[in-house]
Amino acid sequence: MANIAKITEIVGSSDISWQDAAQTALNEAKKTIHGITGVEVMDMTAKVDPNSGNIIVYHTTIKIAFGVEH
Repeated sequence: MANIAKITEIVGSSDISWQDAAQTALNEAKKTIHGITGVEVMDMTAKVDPNSGNIIVYHTTIKIAFGVEH
């Protein structure tokens, strides 16, 4: 019997770091997705304050893999 995995893509945001944005996304996914087996970081972007030139919001897009339950 073959093992089947499903992949879903989500975006997390944080005012701390890209890593924190990824963890925020994962924490939210864990509320409704069970059996998460892996995470792949796809993209990291940020919003910059035009006055200070500093990053004010980090965004991390991740793909979450989890097993399909029968």
